[in-house]
Amino acid sequence: MRNIKSTNAINILLVEDNEGDIILTLEALSEVGLDKYVSVVKDGEQAMSYLKQIIDSQSTNFPNMILLDINLPKVDGKQVLSFIKSTEELKQIPVIMLTTSHAQKDINESYSNYANCYITKPVDLETFFGLIQCIQTHWIDVVKLPTNN
Repeated sequence: MRNIKSTNAINILLVEDNEGDIILTLEALSEVGLDKYVSVVKDGEQAMSYLKQIIDSQSTNFPNMILLDINLPKVDGKQVLSFIKSTEELKQIPVIMLTTSHAQKDINESYSNYANCYITKPVDLETFFGLIQCIQTHWIDVVKLPTNN
């Protein structure tokens, strides 16, 4: 797990196994000026363990938002989503499915498990940076996020 600390109070958990996508996402988040604390975990098992540890420690450092890939090793993103949305302490956290999957089944299952939105990662770098700008505009500038527990 890697932590990047900055001055804004927004905590984001990025759950992504592809090192290239991690670097790209962190760079895009930085490019749009999202000053926040970003935690990165690389598989579904690690994501659930990370979140359980926050609950068990009675920490107030809950993520305000989770960017979650579907295709993860050990435990897939749909199972992680189900865990988050069925856990009282976590269910209010917005979860953005950020994945390469275009499969309608994945989209339907994600929304059935209460994903807050489903975004297919664009392959073009400029489009990906634009997508992160849209996430920043919508989820940070417009939407009121829950506060840390």
